[in-house]
Amino acid sequence: MVGADEECGFRRFYARPESSGRDTVPKPDGLDELEGPDKVGAWLRHRLPGLLAESRVPGAAVAVLAGDEVVEAAAGVLSTATGVGATVDSLFQIGSITKVVTATLVMQLVDEGRLDLDAPVRAVLPEFRIADERAARRITARQLLCHVAGFEGDVFTDTGKGDDCLERYVGVLHDVPQLFEPGGMFSYNNAGYCVLGRIVEVLRGEPFDVCARTHLFAPLGMTHTASDPYEAIVHRTAVGHTERAPGAPLEPSRVWALARSNAPAGSMLAMRPRDLLALARMHLAEGRGPDGGSVLSPASVRAMRRPQVTLPDIDQGTAWGLGWELFDLPGGTVFGHDGNTIGQSAFLRVVPERGVAVAIVTNGGLSRRVYAEVAGRVLGELGGVGLPAPPMPGVAAPTPEASRYVGTYTSSICETTVSGDAAGRLWLERNPLGVTADLDEAPYRTELVAWRGDTLLPVEPERGVHAPLAFLGDDGQGHALYLHTGRADRWASR
Repeated sequence: MVGADEECGFRRFYARPESSGRDTVPKPDGLDELEGPDKVGAWLRHRLPGLLAESRVPGAAVAVLAGDEVVEAAAGVLSTATGVGATVDSLFQIGSITKVVTATLVMQLVDEGRLDLDAPVRAVLPEFRIADERAARRITARQLLCHVAGFEGDVFTDTGKGDDCLERYVGVLHDVPQLFEPGGMFSYNNAGYCVLGRIVEVLRGEPFDVCARTHLFAPLGMTHTASDPYEAIVHRTAVGHTERAPGAPLEPSRVWALARSNAPAGSMLAMRPRDLLALARMHLAEGRGPDGGSVLSPASVRAMRRPQVTLPDIDQGTAWGLGWELFDLPGGTVFGHDGNTIGQSAFLRVVPERGVAVAIVTNGGLSRRVYAEVAGRVLGELGGVGLPAPPMPGVAAPTPEASRYVGTYTSSICETTVSGDAAGRLWLERNPLGVTADLDEAPYRTELVAWRGDTLLPVEPERGVHAPLAFLGDDGQGHALYLHTGRADRWASR
């Protein structure tokens, strides 16, 4: 029997007979008397409103899975313009966590014998073209899944709202430059996941969003999931919030979602956190759905969590699998994914050995602070896993020798210039380009200081985080070829 207790935006689900009589959630002063998910749930309900206020996050929802139990909490508002309150059933965009959905759909095709991950993409999409014809002939679905295909990945071209938008999107990639040899290194690639989405469409004979609903959302009982604004409008749905200028007040975004043509990479999928946990639960259950039926084979579940490429030293995951980001943390291994879209951020972390998962969705502000405190508490208490402290520049951090790092590094969404001054200090200035400029992304300037080897730290935080920057490669004269922040931006000039 499954029951639920609900009060003030908090809901607890359980499947244990001895819990069926509980109809209230203990107050915070009773925390010491609680254990496990009950304790975490009570803490969440008590702590989340204040944490959002401290982090300037308008609204958020959290769901926590521990074995067969789920606890949830929500606080804040879905839009500062309307004041509508967030609930545990509210939909937030999950951004790039959508890539796990896309990867799962791809692996279902592998299970059915309809796709070979190591065959060239052109075996399914003969029209696939990028600027480097030699690379285009060699790139495989496996390389797309683990972000090592090597071509420019931030291509957000809007090819319309029709069912042919992904087909047309693949057609506009013909001029996209190759940054490095396929398989050469990791560089996060949104465009590659759009190509994977088109592979799903071709092999299924249906639009990507229909494939996702038919083959994943419906079997997993994900009832509060929206693939586009037309579906989202019938739910209680969050709006993203952004700063029009550094330090300016948060305002509701003027655009709710990016283009449909980027849907497989994470441009518009929205859901409540409990539905996101349904996806995680399936992966924890060796691919079985809530009714015990097979949604994905155990072999594919394991393959998705098997390391494919080691990540640069940028304080993200340790490695990437087939869709999952992999973390080697004190106390155990964790897999998950983050998502960021227009003023919304989402986080999913799973501890497979303990059957624990946490989904956190937010709509603006310093969302990483919310993630750090909530995930740190959940993973520590229920998963036995510790999150490392975020990197912080030291008071006496040395200034790097400038010659290796100076130059301009470019991508389709930003231009970053690293320069030295007369005092020997190193500075970074980043200006948004293309779609990020259109969406009011603010310029960013900071001093850089030494951290670990060729990975430097910004002195000024961005969205509350001191995100490391790795300088990779060598042009033969001691100069770096790439500025790597998860994406590899290629050196353009010195």
